[in-house]
Parts: sequence; C-alpha cells; structure tokens
Amino acid sequence: MSKIVGVAVVGYGGMGGWHTRTLQQIPEVKLMGVYDILPERNKAAEEAGIHAYSSFEELLADPQVDVVTVAIPNDAHRDVCIQAMEAGKLTISEKPVTMSSEILEEMISASNRTGSVFTVHQNRRWDEDYLVARHIYESGMLGRVFAIQSRVHGSRGIPGDWRNTKEHGGGMVLDWGVHLLDQMNQMMGRMPKTVYATLSNVTNEEVDDGFTATFTYDNGLVFTVEVGTSNFINLPRWYVEGLNGTAVIEDFKVNGKIVIATADEEHDAVPIVTAAGLTKTMAPRTPETISELPLPRIDTDIKDYYRNIAKVVNGEADPIVTHDQQRELMRLMEAIFESAEKNQVVTF
Repeated sequence: MSKIVGVAVVGYGGMGGWHTRTLQQIPEVKLMGVYDILPERNKAAEEAGIHAYSSFEELLADPQVDVVTVAIPNDAHRDVCIQAMEAGKLTISEKPVTMSSEILEEMISASNRTGSVFTVHQNRRWDEDYLVARHIYESGMLGRVFAIQSRVHGSRGIPGDWRNTKEHGGGMVLDWGVHLLDQMNQMMGRMPKTVYATLSNVTNEEVDDGFTATFTYDNGLVFTVEVGTSNFINLPRWYVEGLNGTAVIEDFKVNGKIVIATADEEHDAVPIVTAAGLTKTMAPRTPETISELPLPRIDTDIKDYYRNIAKVVNGEADPIVTHDQQRELMRLMEAIFESAEKNQVVTF
C-alpha cells in the first residue's frame, strides 16, 4: 500500500497559504507544517492550526517530511531548494523556478548530485479555460488553426510587494508570463521558431508591468501571449482562429462561444453601408451558412498535481513537470527580454 506523503511548505505568504489549504484536502498527502522567516507568519499559521517549525533546519531534519514546497520570492528559490535537495527531500519550487537559465542549471545539477527529485509547481495547467482552448485547437473543429491569442488583463498594476522589484524577480513576464508560456508549450507540443516582444512600464519603471509577445511556428501559426495590468476593459482570455471557424473564451469562468462555417454562400455578399461608403469585405455571413456552438466544459482538479507528487515519492510515477520543460520556459522568457531590449525578432 502506498504511504501517505508528508509535505512541508517554506513561506506562508499568499501562495504558501494556498498550498497549505490545498494539501489539507488531499488524502494522499499530509501537511506536516510550515516555516517562514517572518515570525508573525509562523504565528498566523499556528493560529490556523498548522504546525510552524522554529527554523528551516528543523523542518529539513524532520524525518516525516518527504516533500518540501518552496513558496518564497523568486530570487531566493535557488539556495532554499538546493538545501532541501541536499537534505534528501523531493523539492518543489514555485514558479518561475528561478531568474535565469544559468541558475536553473545549478538547481538541476543539485538534483542530479543528490539524487533528490526537483520539480516546479506549474498549477495553471489545470485551468479550465486553458484546457478548453487546447481541446478546441486539438479537435480540428475550426479547421487549420492559424492564430491563437492568450492574454490576461487587469487594472490594478503590479501588487505592492516583492513582485514590483527587479532584485526579487518581479515583473509580469516572470509572474504571469511563465503561466501563459507553459500553457502555450503544452498546447503546441514544441518550441516556436521566432518571437518578437514589447514590454510596458506604465505604472512601474523598475520591472515590466505588462508585455506582448508574438511567436511564430514552423507551420505558419502565430501565437500571441499578452499580459496587461492597466486594462480597465479586458480583451478575451482566448481567441482562436481557424480556416473554418473562430472560438472566443472571454474569461476564467469559460464564458464564450464557437462559430463555425457550415455551408458556402450561395450568392455574393450583400454590402453593408458605413458612413464613408460600402463594404462587401466586412459584410457578415448569412445565418444559414454558420452555426454558433457553446464552449465545451472540461472537468479539472488542481489536486492532481500533489497526487502526482505522492506517486513520485512512492515510486509509482514520474513528475508531471520536467527539467526540460523548465529549460524551455526559461529560454522563452529570456528571449522575450532580449527581443524587447534589442527591438528585434529573436530566433530559437
């Protein structure tokens, strides 16, 4: 019988708290406790009924801890993760795994040297909006897909914590970009050919508060990834264009629709009249030639991430998130920065 796997969380901030709540809902794992460098957060954990270790060293010395989840600012991931691996723990880093390919290779080398499994929490692989967009793309219902737009918009700027500082690995490429790029790689199954990117600094000069990156693939598909934090009217979360139809997913709640062509027009388009003249090009299709469909729904459960981790500890599975996937993500993010800095297309 598989043993219940003990997990401890380093960092009891926003994501650390999310991990503790999630872990307590999964029978295959047991939350052993947390540690934060801030005493008030350890106190908050204990008030919530969660054991707080007195030090990181005490956490690592606990033989009941099989897994250490590291949910701290990005610049601190390397040292803490390597210590956990050296203590023989399966180690999970929050995303982004770190701030450069060079540092990532140090972490992977530590995993190889110690024999401790090292992986990353790419939780948005379980978002339903992404899974629906991926299903639409893979199903062929739109015909040959030639363009995909994936974006998230907000209007509050960057959160006023470490995420708005360069020193700690802030900015939207590292914060939200890593999610959208991971979804893109999972959806496409390969690296793109090129990228051209621009960064925005509307509310923050130190780090990017948004970006637009346009990727091209060897089959001609163009994939646009965009993050904005000064958008008071949001564009759709997903917009997928194919030769025979278009799908729009408006938001995380998967509102939207699919429109597909069902027949050819039997006569020439009837022009529509604008203030400046006529247009046949932009005339709408007649209703009998198109069909509007609801978006499919896909059951998804983020708890599957830690179920996989429990199986890894018990020797029953490999980690869902691999080293090579993280190498590709770091290369994509670095290429976005390079393209924006040089104002030129970067080729992979």
